[in-house]
This record gives sequence, C-alpha cells and structure tokens, in this order.
Amino acid sequence: MELDQTYVWITTRRLTPSARDEFSRAWRPSEFPEGMLRSYECYSPDGSEVVGISIWDSPESRERYRLSEVETNRRQAMAPFVIEERSGFYVGRELRIPQV
Repeated sequence: MELDQTYVWITTRRLTPSARDEFSRAWRPSEFPEGMLRSYECYSPDGSEVVGISIWDSPESRERYRLSEVETNRRQAMAPFVIEERSGFYVGRELRIPQV
C-alpha cells in the first residue's frame, strides 16, 4: 500500500420521513470492527439522506466486517428506516491543501 493510500467505504441511504433519530440509533454498530480507522455519519440538512463514510486499513478488514454477524444485525435494525441504499468501496488518498 502506498503511504497516502486509504480504503474508503461510502454508503448513501435515503430515509423514511422523520426517521433520522431512530435511524441514527440503529446505525451505530454494537462494536467497532478491527481495521476500521475512522467513521463518519453525514446528514442532509433536512435529515432525509445520510452518508456513511468509513476508512479501513485494508480491503480484507472491510470485507470481514461486511460479512460479520454484527453488520448483519446492524443492517436489519436500519432496514425499517431506509427507502433506498447505494454503496461503493474505493481506494483513495488525502489531498493536501497548500498552506498560504
């Protein structure tokens, strides 16, 4: 792996009306997985869409978690609040912003 290369899992979900708080409780995993370096929960201003972004140390760590019982249970808990879901796994790098 290059020094500045990271593995990023991004999932966008459209939520049922007024479900943001309930979804947020269901979204949190019961335990954070080995290999996850960072995780973000980003909402649209009206709360109708949420983007989950997680940074991983390897594709294998993400795949182990994706197939785990913890993730299966989490997805089942979120399902009643989700209308639509899109997901992708990417190789990325942080862009350095020059200091003026």
